[in-house]
Amino acid sequence: MIKFLFDMLPVILFFGMYKYGESNQEWAHGIVTNQLGFLISGAVPASQSPILLATVVTILATVLQIAYLLARRRKVDGMLWLSLGVVVVAGGATIYFHDDTFIKWKPTILYWAFGAALLLAHLIYRKNLMRSALGAAMNLPEAVWTRVLYAWIAFFVALGLLNLLMAFVVFSNDTGAWVSFKLFGITGILFAFIVIQSLFLSKHIQEDA
Repeated sequence: MIKFLFDMLPVILFFGMYKYGESNQEWAHGIVTNQLGFLISGAVPASQSPILLATVVTILATVLQIAYLLARRRKVDGMLWLSLGVVVVAGGATIYFHDDTFIKWKPTILYWAFGAALLLAHLIYRKNLMRSALGAAMNLPEAVWTRVLYAWIAFFVALGLLNLLMAFVVFSNDTGAWVSFKLFGITGILFAFIVIQSLFLSKHIQEDA
């Protein structure tokens, strides 16, 4: 649970800062204009200030996550490094151009990158990363591990598409609704997928025991 909260920290802070900035738009606009103006091209409308502040906080939170792990001499996994790269590029573009299109693409890029990493590791290096991650906790037949791998690949592809649908179609005119979906909707879907997969795997674990 602690690790989950640690991994979710940038998303939680993104949501919190956006909602606070949305409720205190004059304050948010003042911070963006006076403190972050040197990072931004052109004048920023007050309505864009909350997403810019939330993006800055997300970048800083991800950097601090990695700094904390390095300071504690803990391993920083590849996904966190990838997340940092994507959030710096997409977030930096969002801040500079004061355009939330880039940060809305960030989850999709990240999910698709995760899916691509799983697929390429399997096809090129013959390595099942899901088995590497979970193999110590459960002993499953090779065919089941392969199904688990492809289920996660399909899930990440679908989640990336869903994010684009919600960001640019369903909530195209309501960034605040997309921000809420990003935290609560995607997290709920992730939990549901894990539960369903756990139920599927339970019979194989019992048979192997």
